[in-house]
Order: sequence, then C-alpha cells, then structure tokens
Amino acid sequence: MTSLLRDHDEAGIADLAWESIIILDESSRVRDWNPAAEHIFGWPALAVRGTQVQDLSPSPADEKRAWAHLLQEGFWRGRISRYTRDGGIVFADVRRHLRYDDVGMHRDVIEFARPARDAGEPQYEEEFVLDRMTAASWEIDVSPASRIIERIAARTGSVPEEELQDLYGRLVELARIVEVNERTARLVGGNRGPDLMVGQSVAAFWPVGSRSILAELILEVLRDRGGKACRRQLASDGILRDPLVTVWRAGGTHRERLFIAVNGTVDDDRSYLFLRASEARYRKLIDYMPVALWQVDASHMGKIYARLRADGVIDFERYLEEHPELVELAADTVNVTDVNRRAIELVGGAGVQDLIRPVGYLFAADPAALRRVMIGRFTGRKNYSELMKLRTLDNRALDVRFSVTYPEPRLELDATIFSLEDVTDQLRMETQLRQLQADFSHAARVSMLGELASSIAHEVNQPLAAIVTNAETSLRWLGRDKPDIEKVGQLTARIAASARRADEIVQRVRGMAVKQTPTPVELAFNEIVQESLLFVRHEIETRSVRVTSAYARGLPSVIGDRIQLQQVIVNMLINAIQAVEGCDETLREIAISTGTDKKGDLLFTLRDRGPGIALDHIERIFDGFFTTKTHGMGIGLAICQSIVAAHGGELSASNRPEGGAEFRLILPRAGRFTAGAQIATSLARAFADDISNIS
Repeated sequence: MTSLLRDHDEAGIADLAWESIIILDESSRVRDWNPAAEHIFGWPALAVRGTQVQDLSPSPADEKRAWAHLLQEGFWRGRISRYTRDGGIVFADVRRHLRYDDVGMHRDVIEFARPARDAGEPQYEEEFVLDRMTAASWEIDVSPASRIIERIAARTGSVPEEELQDLYGRLVELARIVEVNERTARLVGGNRGPDLMVGQSVAAFWPVGSRSILAELILEVLRDRGGKACRRQLASDGILRDPLVTVWRAGGTHRERLFIAVNGTVDDDRSYLFLRASEARYRKLIDYMPVALWQVDASHMGKIYARLRADGVIDFERYLEEHPELVELAADTVNVTDVNRRAIELVGGAGVQDLIRPVGYLFAADPAALRRVMIGRFTGRKNYSELMKLRTLDNRALDVRFSVTYPEPRLELDATIFSLEDVTDQLRMETQLRQLQADFSHAARVSMLGELASSIAHEVNQPLAAIVTNAETSLRWLGRDKPDIEKVGQLTARIAASARRADEIVQRVRGMAVKQTPTPVELAFNEIVQESLLFVRHEIETRSVRVTSAYARGLPSVIGDRIQLQQVIVNMLINAIQAVEGCDETLREIAISTGTDKKGDLLFTLRDRGPGIALDHIERIFDGFFTTKTHGMGIGLAICQSIVAAHGGELSASNRPEGGAEFRLILPRAGRFTAGAQIATSLARAFADDISNIS
C-alpha cells in the first residue's frame, strides 16, 4: 500500500498507533485510514478510501458544521458518530487539524480519534497485538463469474452437491482481485506485493479448503438487496487462528464489486512480530549483499509448463523451437518483483522502479539465455548458471555470470531468484593471462628448439644429403649412352621420399616454433611420445643414450593440444639426456613407459639413471626461474607443469631408490576432461597461479 501517512512518515509510525489516524482531502474525502481506524470504525481502508466522511455519519449536518469550523479555524475538536460496517453506530472523540503545504495552500486534514469514553471505554486487549486490529481486506470483481452465478441462482436447490462444489470453485476462479491491502499480500501473496495481485484470480490466493464458503458468502451478498454484510467463522487454516470472513457489496456504480474482510490473528501471537522482524533482517541482508539479485514471479509460466506436460510435451527444447512465441511471452509477462541495491548499480538504474518490470530487459543482448532458463525450469532443475551478455540501462555491454535458483517445491506462489555477477574484468584478465601464457610457452619452445638446433640441422641434413646423392646418381644413369630408365625411376622415388621426410621435419619444427592458440582435440598419447622422440633422436644417438620404451596397448585417449603436450615430453627428454650425459656410457639409460593409473587415467613415466635431483631442489624444481643449469632460464619445467595442470593433469618428480630421477605425468582420460573452453580457462588459471608463484 502506498500510504499517504507513510509519505509523510517513512517509519510507518501511524500504522503502529493506538489512536485512529485518518487523512482527508480538502473535500473531506478519505485519503488514508490507519489500522486503528479500521479497528475503531470497523471499515477496512480500501473500502472507505475516496468516501466523503459525511457519508459515514448518521448526522451529516453535524459533520458539515464541524467541517466548516475546521476550515475557518484550522482546528476542530469534538464528538462524532459514524456508521460501522455492520450498520451500527460508534461514537468517537475527535480532533482535526488543517495542514498547509510549503506555499501556504491547504494540503489535507489529519484526524485523530478515540472511542468516546462514555460510549464505552475502548477495550484493547491487555496485550496489544497490532495484527488483531488489521483485517486482511479485499475488493473483488465478480462480473467475470456472472454466468456461473446466474446458473447457480436458476437451479437453487436442484444442483447435485458435487456439481455445486464444482460451480463454487469456478466462481472463485473467475472472480478477479481489484485491490488488496498489505496484510492480505503479506499473508497469502507470497513474495508478491498488492500491486502484483491486482487483476489475478481470487482462487490463486484463497485457501482451497474455504473457497466454497467464500462462494456461498458471495452468493448470499448478491441475493440480498438491502446491502447487508454476510460473515462466516472459518476453521483455523494454518494462516489465521479462527478467521472471521465478512463480505459486503461496494457502493456506487460498481454493484458487481464486493469487499471482503478477514479478521483473525496469525496462528502464533509471536509470529506476526517475529515475521516482521525476520522480514526486516532478511531484506537488510539481501539489500546489502554484493551480488545483484532479482526476485521474479514466474508462477504463471509454471502453470503453462504444467499444462504442456499434461498435453504430453516431453522435448521442451524442440517445442520452443516450434513455438518461439512462448519465449517472447515469458520476456513480456514474467515480472521482476524485487531487486537489491547491487542490482540497481549493475544495470545502471536510477531506482528500484527502473527494474521492476518484465524480465525481458535482462535478456535483450542474449535472448537464447532466457530460452535455456525456461528449459531448466521445465525439466525440473534446481538451478542453472551460464555466462551471458548483459546490455545495461545506460547502454553498457557487460559479461555476467547469470544464475537462477528455481522454486522448490513447485508451488503456485513461487519465487524465482536471479543473480548476476559482473565478470567483465575477470574475463578480460583471463584473456590477457591466456595470451601471456601462450607467449611464455612459445618462448620456452623456441628456447628448447635452440638447444636442439644441431640435432634439427642434422635431421634435416640427412634427407637433403640423400636427395643430392640420389639426384647425382640419377644424372649419371641418364648420361650413359644407354640411360637406365628403370634405375632412374627408383632413384627418383628415393628423392621424393627423402624430400617428404625433410618436409616432415621442417613442418614439425615449424609447428613447435610458431605461436598459436592452444587447440584441444582428442589425441592418442603414444603418438605424442613417438613424435617427441623424433625431436631428440639425434641427441640420443650422438650422446650414446639408450632409450627403452614400453607402450601400453588400448590406452584411453586424452583431450589436449598436440604441440603443448609434445613440448612437455621433449622438455622432459632433454632434461633426462642432460642428466645421464655425465654418466658412464654403460649407464646412460632412459626408460619411458605409458599406461593407466588406478583411476583409469593416462600415466606416462620417464626414468633416468642420472645423479637424481638434489634434496634441497626437489621442492623447487617446478618453480619459475629456478634452474641448476649455467645458461638455463628456469622456465621449462614451470611451463610444463602449467601446461599439464591446464589439461587437468599432474606432473611430479621424485628420486628413485636405486638412483636417478623419475617424472610421472598423469592426464585425465577423454570424457572426464573434455570441454575445450574448460581447457582454455584452466590454461589461464593455471598460468595465473604459476605467475603468482613466480612473483
């Protein structure tokens, strides 16, 4: 309720007053009517708002004289009499003050009243309970149910009970809410305020167990031409204790409109105050949360989903493809009912009212996100989250982490919660980190290729030398008096094979040297190891290192970037070759093997028979810029560990009991770590951690 009293009294003190406080305009029409006025005079505020105060008096002439005195003197004090809602008369001692605005014009009249002492002392309960003074007030329009009402009236006494109950139910369903007060919204409106209840079916908010009684009261009031009020005591329903329902006809031209008042206290006398205090704490907590929150009323979409399920719709995603208008309907009719401060800041609104409207504005930049939210609700998910674009009210484009928490259990009066977190800066930083990681990784590869320059030159030189030799021999066979064409053909085939081999070497080196974005694909790890060995073959041969390999069959594939994983293996092989180089030739041995661990993930092991890792180095061996080499940069193993971590794996080092070092690489099998985007994100995060450790 937008209360004039509250306009001038934000703390709502008038609502807590024992004394009747009524605001009247200069024409003596009621503008506002506090709970104590409802208690003393028996009229709910919404039933008398706009009514001239003289119309409530059995002595209108006295009222007119009092009003004239007030306008002349600015103040009036005396005794008045007023009709109650039940047709009785109550006397009250009243004082009225004429109030003026800033420019000295009449603004309104404020009236304070207490029941006249000689007419009966006001008998407030010993323990004052505000809730007992306030009725849950409704104004409803029953004209949409006129045919049902006529049908019942035409068959009075002849309608079978079962059919009659069905007609009662339909009557309440067709009746529409015109207005309700705050207590009604608080008791049965869920998270919706009075404004959002207006226009909806009375049945959506009236307890199922007493709908037939409400229908009977409506019919009773409509049959009575004298305008009497009809009431019925209801059984406690878990909301109010011994509720008393009173129904009467609205006056004026709206004969099809009825007022309903429901008096009673909440089941626990403490609960009203506790509820208000709890709500205040809850609102304060939510309002100051750093996460932007939207409370959304999607209950009518829930009913639509229920009907679609009843009609046999199972593949809702396909249904939305065929009926895109349903997404548009959700965007236009699912209303935001509340937001917190962070939400206003995030979307650049001036106030709450800028955001209290259909949710479509949240999905203007990413309409497909709303469709996915709807699918999540239809399929019964408890929550859903994704990254999406948000166009703010001041036309900024943001990347946000959007999350939705669906109501559980599914109820008519549900409340869906949206939360939005601005991740624009985070994504920008991750992009920069990915670029930085790529630069470091590329630098490490180029550095590694520099160490392999002589091996690469030797590798390339071999096929080139073969090409030259075969070409010269071919020329000699062609220069003979009788050219041996068959022999030349064989030599030309050798030339082509050598050229292809040279090209493969160049392409392999080029692939390792070029800077490119990681491309996660499904890979056979044995091939990665074999290709990596080609890079270091010359180093192995020239340094007389013996490499034994054991490749397991039926290995699970892994998801990763081929070049980066080759970089890891080559780096480990170079370190192992350098480790065993100082050993006697008979001990220069490296053993590599592939297999799976207990979890079924891929396991690669590299063992050497070198001096092992110094004990004071073993904890730092993967640290950035840590090296024991005279000309080393100390980024090789750090980059390797970042790459492996980005692939969801682990890289560890230890010393073997029999001497030498052992490196273990574990990579998750495909299916357990499959998303390319996840790898890209992991790359950035792993590298961010690495950079953090380096710094």
